Amino acid sequence: LISSLVVIIVVATMFATAFSHLSKSAFTVARPAATNKVLTRALAATAGQAEVVLVGCGAPNRGMGWYHAVQMLEGRCPSASLDYIIEPWFLGPGSTGPGGPEFAEWADSSTSKYGTKFITSVADLPTPEQPRVALISGRTADNPRLLNECIDAGCKCIYLEKPGAPTVKELEEMKSCAEEAGIEVLMGYNKNVCKYVRKTREFAETIPGSHVTFVSNNAYENTPESLGECFERNAEGMLKNMAIHELALLVSFYDVSVENIESVEADKEFSSMQTLPGPSGKEFTDFDKIKFTIKTKTGKEVSVAADRCGGTDSYATVTDTDGEEVFRYWMPDDEDKATVQTLQAKYPTAMPYFFTQDPDYVTVKELAAKFTATGEEAEGLATIGIAVETLRVAEYLTPLLMEQLK
Repeated sequence: LISSLVVIIVVATMFATAFSHLSKSAFTVARPAATNKVLTRALAATAGQAEVVLVGCGAPNRGMGWYHAVQMLEGRCPSASLDYIIEPWFLGPGSTGPGGPEFAEWADSSTSKYGTKFITSVADLPTPEQPRVALISGRTADNPRLLNECIDAGCKCIYLEKPGAPTVKELEEMKSCAEEAGIEVLMGYNKNVCKYVRKTREFAETIPGSHVTFVSNNAYENTPESLGECFERNAEGMLKNMAIHELALLVSFYDVSVENIESVEADKEFSSMQTLPGPSGKEFTDFDKIKFTIKTKTGKEVSVAADRCGGTDSYATVTDTDGEEVFRYWMPDDEDKATVQTLQAKYPTAMPYFFTQDPDYVTVKELAAKFTATGEEAEGLATIGIAVETLRVAEYLTPLLMEQLK
């Protein structure tokens, strides 16, 4: 009997050892690689970080949302953890169209490397585990709806790309909605924190009676086809699109508001307005370049110039009381040009303006994320209140300047 018991115990021990070894081997082999990565995600929001939800990514190398994502995934905004990317088009109807396969490849790579979740709707978000900020970078027309959805999704703060909404009325309604919910809305007016803007303003303060001009350039081809496509894609018009950043500077730093504008005068020699057909065949009228000077009732004077075909760099000048230029500062400056070259080599097919404004995009996101995570003031960032007045100024100036150029 004892011998039989010994045999039974030995056999049972052998089976137990074998089963244990088999279980461990099976677990090791069968565990999906993605599961292990999700558990050790490089960018899961931790204490002191904001949980970032990017709403509207766009195509790799083309969409502004994509470049925002790249900067956060690479860890350049330490207070921001990009945990969710919402992209209904390329994860839905656009998945097989132009840009769809490239987006899928990038999304798979980002999920594998960082554990970031790609979903199609704000409604699919779980309850936030850390203070949540939504970076809305989709179509301007969708922003009113998206802002409400992000508030319902538990966002503490919302970072809204310019101009915020198609019309002043819609943006004012969004402002009211956010205020009622106790949500801070910060705007992606990155030039408010640009080095060249700061240095120009500081220098101008040292010259009594000086005059500042902000110059913005884009690099479209100067052809009817290229500009027509631009006019249709940016149908809200230049002052609500390309030059909106400069208008935000005027509202933020030069007391410009609709009620405080005493006069506006277009530089007819510099400016140009065209009516061109877009790819759809429909005609659009807009400025391909515009320069104007605003005088306020409180005694300030400032100029803006914008050229769709002027190149990739922006700059600002200071002139003295005799009209002589005494200062000019470029974006990018010599220090930042090395960064631009590095980024161009890394992302050779991306939009050139991503790189010239790269440090400022980082600054704006970091300030917004830090505010969300810690409550620290996002000094220098434009609020939705600034955005409302900026859009009001754009709507006020556009017909006046068009009339002057007829």
